[in-house]
Amino acid sequence: MTIRHAEAIPINPPFDIGGPKPMFAGLPRRMDILLIRIETADGLVGWGEAFGFAIWPATKSAFDALIVPQIVGMDETDIAGIAAKFQRQFHILGRGGAATYALSGLDIALWDIAAKRAGKPLHALLGAARHASLPAYASLIRYADVALVERNAARAVERGFRAIKLHELGAAEVRAARAVLDADAGPDAALMMDVNCPWTVDQALAVADAVRASNLLWFEEPVWPPEDFAVLAAVRQRGGIPTAAGENCISAHHFEIMLHAGAVDYAQPSVTKIGGVTEFLRVMEIAARHQVKLMPHSPYFGPGLLATIHLLATVEDETMVEYSFADLGANPLGDAIAVFNGRIAVPQGPGLGRDPDMDIVEQY
Repeated sequence: MTIRHAEAIPINPPFDIGGPKPMFAGLPRRMDILLIRIETADGLVGWGEAFGFAIWPATKSAFDALIVPQIVGMDETDIAGIAAKFQRQFHILGRGGAATYALSGLDIALWDIAAKRAGKPLHALLGAARHASLPAYASLIRYADVALVERNAARAVERGFRAIKLHELGAAEVRAARAVLDADAGPDAALMMDVNCPWTVDQALAVADAVRASNLLWFEEPVWPPEDFAVLAAVRQRGGIPTAAGENCISAHHFEIMLHAGAVDYAQPSVTKIGGVTEFLRVMEIAARHQVKLMPHSPYFGPGLLATIHLLATVEDETMVEYSFADLGANPLGDAIAVFNGRIAVPQGPGLGRDPDMDIVEQY
């Protein structure tokens, strides 16, 4: 078999986050999704998702300039060979970043094709699914406003979520969310804090002291730079709160270094950033070997979310799926990624289980 067409398709659906849209990477926040479409010579189509958001123009350019000229005519069944070839070929352009994001989307699409050709859901190719559905947690956007945190935490509980992740930097917002959870969902409801790598070790430890009474399930990416695993390990050892990180790791080997350093309790690979399903599977093996719980980064509304669900369906322990707490005005995957009573169903159709709605793709 051979690939006859490849393209990257950016879409920007409307969305509501329950408050003003913040700045994101220096730009007004959007819900950009970069779809990857691969078509074979016999007409089979696979869909992937490359990390988009504010960097989608660079990711699309990398896909168009680096991958498209080479991938046409290649054998789509050689997924591991394609991943190895492009990882080695693109490393001189940077380990991580736009080239790796583009490769991630390609890899997801190739796995979608492989599972469709087999007539099976992706999880059946990766190992037997152990779960028919998985718990989801509401990943709230940063509001920097206690009242908005309270309101949206309450909205999340009303929709059935039993776990919430904040992206706030202050202890007041954390305490407010904890109070809402205790009152509306009970003290066993999980609360997490993701701060996106802002602090020194001393600053991170001071915040850990301030939020410890809020009973966080984990403290995510508290230090800068994110690859300083020795400092992250110090926060884990001295902070008294489990730590989580990994969305900024650039490879499975990077995870090996992080876990060997004893830096985290939760490993968080991101399938649209790390190299797709192929590299994610390597991270799963590393996490299992180090006895570190897998807790992927997946605030997506495209094939990246579906791929994450398929991967987690094969894990023995029931694992939470990160779900971006936003209402899309138009959802290209429809009810395939809908959350009901705090749970999301594991897709059972061939491949990823749902192709994007082309009417919505074309509209946005």
